[in-house]
Amino acid sequence: MSAPQETEGLRLTDEEKARRARRNKAIGFGVAGLCLLFYVITVFKMGPAILSRPM
Repeated sequence: MSAPQETEGLRLTDEEKARRARRNKAIGFGVAGLCLLFYVITVFKMGPAILSRPM
């Protein structure tokens, strides 16, 4: 059996890895912010009547 060979492919520099990580965090925060915004808007549109509904 031969030793596993390293795969040829894209090799990112440390700077590129850091930029990718920052971009991923920004996208994640953006998605989380939109989810929170939609939740708040939904609760706001329901109004106070949501608390006095029959169970």
